[in-house]
Amino acid sequence: MPTYDLIADLPVRIDSYDLSRLEGDLGPFTRVTTVVSLRGGGEEGVGEDVTYDEADHDALRDFGPSLPLAGEHTLRSLSARLDELDLFPVPATREPYVHYRRWAFESAALDLALRQAGEPLHAALGREARPVRFVASTRLGDPPSVDPVRRRRAIDAGLRFKLDPENNWTSEFIDELAALDCVDTLDFKGFYKGTVVEVRTDPWLYERCATAFPDAWLEDPDLDEPEAAKVLEPHRDRITWDAPLHSVADVEGRPFPPRTINSKPSRFGTLEELMAVYDWCAERGVAVYGGGQGELGPGRGQIQYLASLFHPDTPNDVAPGGYNLPEPPPDLSGSPLAPAPAPAGFRWG
Repeated sequence: MPTYDLIADLPVRIDSYDLSRLEGDLGPFTRVTTVVSLRGGGEEGVGEDVTYDEADHDALRDFGPSLPLAGEHTLRSLSARLDELDLFPVPATREPYVHYRRWAFESAALDLALRQAGEPLHAALGREARPVRFVASTRLGDPPSVDPVRRRRAIDAGLRFKLDPENNWTSEFIDELAALDCVDTLDFKGFYKGTVVEVRTDPWLYERCATAFPDAWLEDPDLDEPEAAKVLEPHRDRITWDAPLHSVADVEGRPFPPRTINSKPSRFGTLEELMAVYDWCAERGVAVYGGGQGELGPGRGQIQYLASLFHPDTPNDVAPGGYNLPEPPPDLSGSPLAPAPAPAGFRWG
């Protein structure tokens, strides 16, 4: 049975919904998200819109909770209803944001349906919530420094990392970072052209990182650049994908079959597509690790919950949000996170 079918026919009653804005300083930029709160039958279900452009959140706030969602549904029928609605009162700044906002409504509906049923997600799926191994992501500055890594390892001496190689990385810096032996994934940001996190495709940087970190996953390289593709050819079994994946078809459409992928639930938009990706990977022996989107609210716990159920032992980029702060507090939980599902709903902790 497809995993989605285990939850698709859960009934969910919606009486109303609200939107609330969250804002946090993540150092290089101020993060803004919107929490979607669906209410019905005396319960509330929450999800988080992780769209990155503040203007998109402002437009949603001005539009207000005016979508016609009230009524009796199942998760499947509500998803079909959302197919018919435009969740953006003005066109989205970037196309992937359509998936991000859809995920906010779908995850809130799942939470509400489960809370109305008095059941937690792991029970509904027949799975066990297990400890979650996680890595931390952080920017290393300009000029780059290993100090952000050292500060976080002072909290958890065994902490490992997912880092973004940047065009200011020198050979000496790469050696210094590699000597710490704590990097599980390198994200080349090859699909972020024209954004604030764009990294110029540099075959030297690709080759230098691939050889200096021989056990790290190499995420989202720009293989359209022939020289970049050439230097990574010997390391092809370590190449993994994130940003271009929004469906099973996208995973199948990669230049070669991946050994692992980064599954960010918000990228897939719907519960059905996310569960289909999990099923596809399980059937083909493709490993999955989870990823975050700078969540400030319930979305962070939800991706930790999913990692606990589907891929607890991989380098999940789902660290507690405090690790994203410029100065992380010293009392953060270390890896792995102990299982913390709520008694009912799609909530963690």
